[in-house]
Amino acid sequence: MTDEGQNWTPIGQNDAITWPDFAGLFRRKNMAAVEGHLAWLAAHGVTCLRFMLEYCQTENRYLERPVGRFQPHMVRLWDDLFALCEQYGLRVLLTPYDTFWMWKRWRHHPYNQVHGGPCTHHSRWLLCPSTLTAIKNRLTFATERWGGSGALFAWDLWNEIHPRHSRGRTEGFYDFIAEISTHLREVETRLYGRTHLQTVSVFGPVLDEHPALADVIFRHPQLDFATSHFYDAATIDHPKDTVRSAIRTGALVREALEHQRQLAPFFDSEHGPIHTFKDRRRTLPEAFDDEYFRHMQWAHLASGAAGGGMRWPNRHPHVLTHGMRAAQQSLASFTKLIDWSRFRRRNLNHELQLSTPAFVGFACGDTTQAVVWLLRQDSLKKRGGTMLQQVRPLPVQLSLPGLQEGSYLVHLWNTTAGHRTGQLLLQATSAPLVIEIPEVRSDIALAIVRV
Repeated sequence: MTDEGQNWTPIGQNDAITWPDFAGLFRRKNMAAVEGHLAWLAAHGVTCLRFMLEYCQTENRYLERPVGRFQPHMVRLWDDLFALCEQYGLRVLLTPYDTFWMWKRWRHHPYNQVHGGPCTHHSRWLLCPSTLTAIKNRLTFATERWGGSGALFAWDLWNEIHPRHSRGRTEGFYDFIAEISTHLREVETRLYGRTHLQTVSVFGPVLDEHPALADVIFRHPQLDFATSHFYDAATIDHPKDTVRSAIRTGALVREALEHQRQLAPFFDSEHGPIHTFKDRRRTLPEAFDDEYFRHMQWAHLASGAAGGGMRWPNRHPHVLTHGMRAAQQSLASFTKLIDWSRFRRRNLNHELQLSTPAFVGFACGDTTQAVVWLLRQDSLKKRGGTMLQQVRPLPVQLSLPGLQEGSYLVHLWNTTAGHRTGQLLLQATSAPLVIEIPEVRSDIALAIVRV
């Protein structure tokens, strides 16, 4: 919720200050193009952008150089970006370091001791006291400069925390997070009398290799919400079709929510066809990628996560397509049908019952509201991996448990066109609510609210 009590859902993607949509910010080379882009995002329902304070794939976007000296061109870039985001009602999920390129290009980074930095080796980032001081200093500078902006949504305190940042160990992660979280909260409280939300992200597959990490990511008492990055070698990283990636997304959301001891928001803050793009050097065909994107975002939302997840473009050029923006706009419009401020949802993917195996279902709900998305899984093209469009629609009956007795309005939503196609008024008893849908060609979303 916003300070004004309005529902707010993080709908957006990962962006970077060097990518085409925002490259014009540096030295104010093309401010008009950036402003136009932000206006266009806002018009398409985007509410949140995930940024790293520096993106160090190259040598000319370091925030500090040397350590402790904040570069004027970069500071002005962020001044301008926050001002534009305020103007268009967009918020930023901000993480202080680009740990991927910082790791790969460590020999160049200003934090490297050979350049006068605090750290001798990138495997000691989370162990080195001098590096901890530098991290605190960067967070202090950032919150003093931009923490008063309403455009700052939350801090991702450390991007993709990983044992390799700590000599292969995870034991110190809990204390590391506590240390920087406490420091940042103290600075914000002193300056503003309040604090922003905090999270720490993780490369999802690392949770399988190091199960102890779940205690930090999902259950650390100083983190306000949980985020992970949905990468899966068999389905998401190098997708063969647009259905299995959606099914895997639903499963990953359920796994994440099961890690939590208390109800708290969770969302995927990075996903995309990373193996296809980075390793195989191939950009997915636009029609395939649009459908892959749309299916993943609806599986994410309907399974109980916040918003549609945040795509890492992994395209050339490195931007989202117009089809993906249309999908975000559809999702944003749908979210207005649910009162999120009182939605205490739990995942119901396994509990949802369908009348036909032609569909796979994703659902979440509490006692008075629910979200359901049905995806057809028997109509994929033999070649290409996308959905057949000229197929006979099928009837489907679904049975949804957990709702109180009473009257319910079921909004039927066309996810591709981005509008409601009908409504049903149903009566729930002590038994699961049964909903009959006469025709579904490919997929359909349902918002179910007690009236």
